Amino acid sequence: MATALQVLRHLAQAPLRLLLWRGPLARLASSMALAEQVRQLFESTVHAVLPGPLLQRALSLDPDTGQLKVRDRSFQLQQNLYLVGFGKAVLGMAAAAEELLGQHLVQGVISVPKGIRAAMECAGKQEMLLKPHSRIQVFEGAEGNLPDRDALRAALAIRQLAEVLTADDLLLVLISGGGSALLPAPIPPVTLEEKQTLTKLLAARGATIQELNTIRKALSQLKGGGLAQAAYPAQVVSLILSDVVGDPVEVIASGPTVASVHNVQDCLYILNRYGLRAALPRSVKTVLAQADSDPHGPHTCGHVLNVIIGSNALALAEAQKQAEALGYRAVVLSTAIQGDVKSVAQFYGLLARVAGARLTQHGAGASVKEDEQLQELAAQLQLPDLQLKGALEAVGGAHLLHTGLTGTNVMDVHFLFLWPR
Repeated sequence: MATALQVLRHLAQAPLRLLLWRGPLARLASSMALAEQVRQLFESTVHAVLPGPLLQRALSLDPDTGQLKVRDRSFQLQQNLYLVGFGKAVLGMAAAAEELLGQHLVQGVISVPKGIRAAMECAGKQEMLLKPHSRIQVFEGAEGNLPDRDALRAALAIRQLAEVLTADDLLLVLISGGGSALLPAPIPPVTLEEKQTLTKLLAARGATIQELNTIRKALSQLKGGGLAQAAYPAQVVSLILSDVVGDPVEVIASGPTVASVHNVQDCLYILNRYGLRAALPRSVKTVLAQADSDPHGPHTCGHVLNVIIGSNALALAEAQKQAEALGYRAVVLSTAIQGDVKSVAQFYGLLARVAGARLTQHGAGASVKEDEQLQELAAQLQLPDLQLKGALEAVGGAHLLHTGLTGTNVMDVHFLFLWPR
């Protein structure tokens, strides 16, 4: 049990999404070892959300007419297409985009994690690398997923490209998780260090991710719809690989192509709530005062088409399909595991204990008290789609797979394999 709990605690360090598998209805005819089954499931799941194939499914180009189709929209390409991107999966997205768009692409700039090109080379993922003589300029930065000077240079290059576009141009924006740290561009006179310090203070005092994003957007040139505003009057198409529960486009990478619904008063309320308003740097006060006095009010993003091309839900659906093909009865425990990591770890551990006890004792199972504790933990986590009853019909064991570099980023998928001994 201790080993299983260690595995479950490790999984809970990223409190995102959980996939729980019930044991097989009958013995599997296949002689495939558990490790092979796990790897097959993992590879199938990752393949469903690889950035290249997802982008190719989202875009279609008619080579004869130059018509680019995105969902139900069409755009005429005439040497007027530009590309920017930022995020952990954007290198693969950009490689696929350039291959598809060919000579129609005039210029591009992307911001990706430090060292990712070398890592892709080592992993043999050549399809996720740009070709020699690419028209896309690559900046690497945000080491450790923290904004830095390299990421700032990338963000300023992206803004510079966007600002010169005209009404005849089309800007293709590629966004994935990690994009927020790779697109830091504080509104002057706020410095990168001042913005980071304020964000850290808020986080240390218990601010939610929504509150942190509200402050980030208010102090950013590009977040909260700032990139879309910089590109106006050009048309903007954003292709988004989601790493956020529920896929809210205004939250992913802090919503650079989605108009912010928050105002200065919202920011001041948050700062007051955490006792930070009086200690604000003069630069932050200046930026907030300027925003409050803007006669034009908040901008809109009517010239933008935002499209979610991949998400955790897509990965889960493929995982469930593949598990059932292997002979398992598959239960998606939840698509919204989030909350305090301690509570999530306790929930996982107690779930394993209750499920295992029900199996090993031939239905006698865990105590009523443990059942009640499990229900209480689930209630504390506020999981809107929790399938606890189905999960508790499972049978016993756990397996942790070390995945390595995937080239995509749609949060976590947690597998728990359970069967009789």
